[in-house]
Amino acid sequence: MEVVGTYALLLAAGLAAGIINVIAGGGSFITLPVLIFLGLPPSLANGTNRLGIVVQDLAAVWSFDREGVLDWKAAAFSAGPATLGAGLGALLAVEMSDALFLDILPWLMVVLSLGSLWTPRAPETERPWGSLGSRAGIASTCGFFLAGVYGGFIQAGVGFLFLAMTTVLGLDLVRGNAIKVLSILPLAGVALAIFAFHGKVDWLLGSLLAVGFLAGGLLGARLTVLKGHRWVRVFVTVTILAFALRLFLTR
Repeated sequence: MEVVGTYALLLAAGLAAGIINVIAGGGSFITLPVLIFLGLPPSLANGTNRLGIVVQDLAAVWSFDREGVLDWKAAAFSAGPATLGAGLGALLAVEMSDALFLDILPWLMVVLSLGSLWTPRAPETERPWGSLGSRAGIASTCGFFLAGVYGGFIQAGVGFLFLAMTTVLGLDLVRGNAIKVLSILPLAGVALAIFAFHGKVDWLLGSLLAVGFLAGGLLGARLTVLKGHRWVRVFVTVTILAFALRLFLTR
């Protein structure tokens, strides 16, 4: 592919993925295959994709905070265990062979897409995170840790897991998305550092991808706040069904 075509493809993929990631999740289901299509080994594609995620989440966090829908204290509850899990997941990914990763990738995508067919509804009554009992608190911490392990390993679709967790804990999809991107930011940063340390990041292609992710992250955060919970719920449902259909057609 010509250089201009490669750059355009990366920018377009990053833009689409950034919007999808911030509003719902699963944008890396687009960018990972694109990076592999461009000739990157799977492990290098996996690491390169993280640069765009970090830039996207920085933009989305800034936007959500400016809109006044971001609860920094609540995010610490999910970000801490998720970031610890991400370190473990990323270490597993960098040690895995490309052949095994390619064998595992489609199955992870299928399982996560099918599992995400549950679409969260707005809670009838808000339940502050600080009021969670010991059992709920321990279960939530374990859930965010496991989501972090998955995010560190592959990233694709981890947003669905965070949205499910934040909804169960009493947040609507607007504030849940704000918590999600702030929680995934340190997760993605840790994973990026581990992949970079092992030489698994193509900084040129990653930077081009990140430009698209940046624009998508800003646009996705703005749309989430403007449209509200019901619109986001429809978007999440359509996104999940689209990925499930794509996986079915490409099996």
